[in-house]
Amino acid sequence: MTTARPVRPELPVEPVLARIPFPLVDEMSRHGQRPGEPIAVHMEIRLPGQPDPARLRAAFDSALRRHARILVREAPGRWYRRRYEWELTAAPDVEPVGFPPAAPDALARARTRALAETPPLSLSPPVRLDVIRSSATSGGCVLLCTIHHTALDGPSFLRVLATTAELYSGIGSEPASDRATPPGAAGPEPPPLDPGLPSARSARVAPAPAPLAQQRRGNGVILGELPIHPRPPGADHTVNDRLLVATCLTIARWNRLHGAPARPIRITVPVDDRSRGAEMPIGNGTRLVEVAFGAREYANEPTPEAIVGLLRRTAHRTRQLRAAPRPPLGRGAALLTAPVLPVDLRASITRGLGRALAPWTSTTLLSNLGRIPYPLDFGDAGRADAVWVSAPTRMPRGLTITTTGTAGRLHVGLRWSRALLDDAAGQRLYDFFAHYLDTVSAAVLAAGPVANPGSQDGGSR
Repeated sequence: MTTARPVRPELPVEPVLARIPFPLVDEMSRHGQRPGEPIAVHMEIRLPGQPDPARLRAAFDSALRRHARILVREAPGRWYRRRYEWELTAAPDVEPVGFPPAAPDALARARTRALAETPPLSLSPPVRLDVIRSSATSGGCVLLCTIHHTALDGPSFLRVLATTAELYSGIGSEPASDRATPPGAAGPEPPPLDPGLPSARSARVAPAPAPLAQQRRGNGVILGELPIHPRPPGADHTVNDRLLVATCLTIARWNRLHGAPARPIRITVPVDDRSRGAEMPIGNGTRLVEVAFGAREYANEPTPEAIVGLLRRTAHRTRQLRAAPRPPLGRGAALLTAPVLPVDLRASITRGLGRALAPWTSTTLLSNLGRIPYPLDFGDAGRADAVWVSAPTRMPRGLTITTTGTAGRLHVGLRWSRALLDDAAGQRLYDFFAHYLDTVSAAVLAAGPVANPGSQDGGSR
């Protein structure tokens, strides 16, 4: 006789979500996370008016679905897994758009939060967009965005924001070219690099911490607006080369004033070759190159002639670095992310190597996003007249400079780790940077036109 088995109730079937392994850049970013050091890209877009909350939320939601790669969360996994994985979601887990109450200190409080609280990777999308409305009669607002850098970078989020503006206003967001007239001939071959440069330890930004009673964790930031000095016809350098020289001279002067030893200043520069159209790949799409300056090149306050020579050598170096094929973060990172060992073990090895190699880590990071190619026109809320971005900064660098070009102005985000600098030091470094940008431009104008223009190589960024 057979025994009747009780009918087992059917359990609901969970949908199987698509998963993609972390790319190399995402995994290295995930390995490097440390408590107290936020890893968020901070972005502020200034609008002359205020968008309608319901329409903006609907437009941003549609933009997320159109660029589905932003709708991700980190998938859970066992300790022995070989990869971190992104889990693609069909909809946001949380409402990413917020409208804090208008108040005189609303922007300052939102900015403090952006620099201290990174959106969690466990919720999709790992971004926040807060609309900070002015309490004054002018009626403007700031779109303050916080983006987890492990998931995507600033240019990716700008692409999503451009789609949001298009869906909100009905005005097209087709990007304009962000490249100006290419530089001319580089002239005579610059002298070779210092023979000891590759193996020497990097210069560090001299510390100026706040008193113990005032020290805080996290980052500080200054957002500034500077003129964009035009390049003379046939110039043999780019705007990015000028920014590099100004950054080097800024750190050199700061370190001289604080008695720091003269070592090579190494500046990490992201290079982004992606299209800016609607088909732009979303994620972390840049590769990093490192531009080095020998101690003898900045030992003293330079003359205009020395600045022009330094600018010419810098342009030559950046052309070579951009043209050289290499993995996004170098061959060492490609080896560390090979899925041979469990990913948690690789993370431990990576952090240990990072501590051991800290003396050779670059001095700072300079990220020049170039001219913003999108109109960012939000219809009744107006068109963006300023876009500021600040990249996360972690020790031992402790300082990053990020620049964009909007409405004919250079918008600068200088960001520092509070473990390295206090607010007064950050302001003084910003003042040095503004001074040296003017100094470099004046030296170029005084030098006159470049001989033998005509070779086309490189771009404005």
